Amino acid sequence: MSGQRHYGNALFLLLFTCGLLLPSQATAKEKLYWLEAVAPPFFIHEGPLAGQGYEDLITDILEEKMPQFEHVHMQATISRHYQQWKQGENACSLAMYKTPERDEFVYFSKASVFTLPPVLIIQKDRFEDFGGQKVVRLADLLKEGKMVIGRSKNRSYGPGFDKSLNDYGNDKNIYAYEGPELTLNLFKMLLAGRVDALPGLPEEAMYLAETMGFRDKIMTISVSENLEDRESMLTYVACSKTDWGKNTIETINTILTQERPTERYRAAYERWLDPSSVGEYRKMYKEIFLQQD
Repeated sequence: MSGQRHYGNALFLLLFTCGLLLPSQATAKEKLYWLEAVAPPFFIHEGPLAGQGYEDLITDILEEKMPQFEHVHMQATISRHYQQWKQGENACSLAMYKTPERDEFVYFSKASVFTLPPVLIIQKDRFEDFGGQKVVRLADLLKEGKMVIGRSKNRSYGPGFDKSLNDYGNDKNIYAYEGPELTLNLFKMLLAGRVDALPGLPEEAMYLAETMGFRDKIMTISVSENLEDRESMLTYVACSKTDWGKNTIETINTILTQERPTERYRAAYERWLDPSSVGEYRKMYKEIFLQQD
């Protein structure tokens, strides 16, 4: 009887020890939540190009270099981003503009994405209504009060652009939208004449125009406030302002230092540019982006 008890105890100890070493328990990883807007071609969540947005591709690079985390992707509005960060969740977003408001609840990395600056997207047949010039001053447009600018709620378009929106925007000249498929729905409002112009990135405009079949109906015009400010071309990884977020940003900064000079990293954005823009982009990438800390 005592021999059976001894055998039973030994078997229990063996099973208990093995249980402690089960892969599912021994290799459990901390989760890192990547917050992603539904805004192609930053992120592309559906269709034949799913996962090929330039922020998808750069996130892939970071994930490969951070195997210590279980990476979880969450589609979220900008307001949801804010909520997650303010709650101190283990959450990051790849490419956010720095703003004083965001500084209160996130840590920022060194510059993570370098894009051509945001522009105004308009219907081509409305060009003369905007003065017939390829460069406009947003502040002047807003002060005139003749145009309605459709924008994504809580989205930043660069410091100079944002300042003009905040200083001169009101309920009559700004339509702020938040919801699913935000860029797509704003484009539909533009084509329907409910808004006169949309702020956005050039590649964002061309992607949607081509996929929706109206590339010949729209054009972009530059905004002088963004041409005066290089910060409008730079975005940063943002993580919750917690000890976890601080440590994660330090890790990401090390990876960015190693990866930003590589062709793979640069090509993530280049693939969405008009071929005629690639040469100038590469020059600016080297002279501006790679000089950023």
